[in-house]
Amino acid sequence: MERNLTTGSVFGNLVYFSLPYFLSYFLQTLYGMADLFIIGQFHGADSITAVSVGSQVMHMLTVIIVGLAMGSTVTIGKAVGAKHLENASAAIGNTITLFLGVSAAFTLVLLCFVKPMVSLMSTPPEAVEGTVAYLTICFIGIPFITAYNIISSIFRGLGDSKSPMYFIAAACAANIFLDYLFIGVFGLGAAGAALGTTTAQTFSVILALLVILRQKHGVKLRKQHLKPYPGTMGQILKIGVPVALQDGFVQISFIVITVIANRRGLNDAAAVGIVEKVIGAVFLVPSTMLSAVSALSAQNIGAGKHDRASLTLRYAVIFAVIYGLVISFAVQFTAASVVGMFTEDGIVILMGEQYLKAYIWDCMFAGIHFAFSGYFCAYGMSGISFLHNVLSIVLVRIPGAFLASRYFADTLFPMGLAAPGGSLLSVLVCVTAFIWLRRRMITK
Repeated sequence: MERNLTTGSVFGNLVYFSLPYFLSYFLQTLYGMADLFIIGQFHGADSITAVSVGSQVMHMLTVIIVGLAMGSTVTIGKAVGAKHLENASAAIGNTITLFLGVSAAFTLVLLCFVKPMVSLMSTPPEAVEGTVAYLTICFIGIPFITAYNIISSIFRGLGDSKSPMYFIAAACAANIFLDYLFIGVFGLGAAGAALGTTTAQTFSVILALLVILRQKHGVKLRKQHLKPYPGTMGQILKIGVPVALQDGFVQISFIVITVIANRRGLNDAAAVGIVEKVIGAVFLVPSTMLSAVSALSAQNIGAGKHDRASLTLRYAVIFAVIYGLVISFAVQFTAASVVGMFTEDGIVILMGEQYLKAYIWDCMFAGIHFAFSGYFCAYGMSGISFLHNVLSIVLVRIPGAFLASRYFADTLFPMGLAAPGGSLLSVLVCVTAFIWLRRRMITK
């Protein structure tokens, strides 16, 4: 059911909408961490590295799809907020048409370049075979990954953040069961992890389609809505493409850092891979704030209630700062135990502890610029988000990680500081852009 987010308490709406969103992200992160955790129970550093490297590529692909789908969420949300249900139907239909083409293109291209991609990432020789197997199976499942994310973006644009949570919960449970079956019972290693992931995702999509057929929504989808409308498709792409590019560049920076770690050896590669999964878990609140702010602000902007959009941003930033500080301080005392959940290798634990203690501060700074990015996207200014992320990557993240790896060969702590340093630059750009935007709105 679609929900009106333009009335009532702003704080209450943010909590109501973001809590299921948070749980969805938690389950999706658990979904991804299950592969790494379970593979670590039955195999060594080579399989851990294969899954961590392969999942980096898949995560990059997923966030690009999610970023592009942000254009759909905002476009649908604005139409719902303005009570233009025919426009909302057109946005949903054009979303389906767009992503059918996107998923087909991604599947064909990526399957052709699996081995060159694994080689480009400087994957340790011991992990090459497992990484190729993992990615090949996952690339075959791209249509189902795409389908889940566009279904979720449509529901969230309608103001419904609960249904996607149920879909991913079912997929998460199925994935854990299938991982133990394929990895533990059948001994399929990294290929088993990929097979469990794609099978569970397929199950989630089938469940979502069954729910859609049973539910009644105020927005009606007809055959003519699948025909590309230049205005509607243009709006989706105008918002979604910069977000997809920005998220893609961020993930490329993560992959570059993974390459740098891979060149340091198998133990460092495994440590970085584990920490990246942990970071994905603690980034749940920042990620939630980005998506929640964009969806809530879009409906309020569509309804002409700009003050409510700004207040949504303010609450989101407060949440992000408090959460980031608490998590960052807590990890300083628990880093070794957290990394030790994934491996018993003492060297991997030591290197992972160093990396995590530095990297974790990115949780606070990223949370702030994520919230601002959601606000800018709701106004159709996703180019600002693209700009601050590119500056962060080019000026701080990649050069910082490279220099730290080169001059501090015995520790990963300085390399971990590159991420929060980049996010701090993003925060400064976001605050500057927000002040400019508010002044522009006042003078109009």
